[in-house]
Amino acid sequence: MTAASGKVVMVSGGARGIGRAIVQELLAHGWRVSVGARDMAAAQAVFEGHGPDRARAYAFDAEQPQTETDWVAATVRDFGGIDALVHNAGIISRHSVIEADDEEVDRILDVNVKSPLRLTRKAWPHLLAAEEAKVVVIASLAAKRVRAPGASLYSLSKAAVLSLAHGIRHCGEDSNVRCTALCPGFVATDMASGVPRDQWAQLTQPADVARIARTVLELPATASVAEIPISWRVEPQF
Repeated sequence: MTAASGKVVMVSGGARGIGRAIVQELLAHGWRVSVGARDMAAAQAVFEGHGPDRARAYAFDAEQPQTETDWVAATVRDFGGIDALVHNAGIISRHSVIEADDEEVDRILDVNVKSPLRLTRKAWPHLLAAEEAKVVVIASLAAKRVRAPGASLYSLSKAAVLSLAHGIRHCGEDSNVRCTALCPGFVATDMASGVPRDQWAQLTQPADVARIARTVLELPATASVAEIPISWRVEPQF
């Protein structure tokens, strides 16, 4: 048994990439996992072999707020409560803030910022009811600097979600709810398609981010970590 045995965590975008790795890491260390994803078959494949008392998949689409409400309610119904929330679902843009039209701006802010904000609000009463609760936000190093014009809209959304993480952290100060933002650079997922394939072996692996996420989730409330930058190479800033 581990210290996390029996604790319940919701992981958005848990069917692939970083989210998939986080689900697998947490299951391997005693967590009970509620996976939110658009692709239910892919989500269920992530925890194949684990019974419904350990892991379940639920329909979640960051562009459909009702799925957030339904997912929270179903998690509480099936697992009895919520101890942690991992905001991993997100989309990327390769357009600059000048090139992108209003529709694209609205969509990336809806998915990357407004959905985790709403989901946290909906889960908040249950997090407050936990002895100690955690929220982990997968932000990005893009939240901390703009590397190129084509990254600027994505950076805008991730800077906003980083501020959201800090806001959640302050809101939980008096109630043992702690929030940490993880800020990885390129990770070896489909979002790293701009990196030459011959460099992929050097990229941060999803499992690396998952290990860090689990460490943060299992820290006591007395060890509050605001954010963790993670890069695949040594940068001047991080």
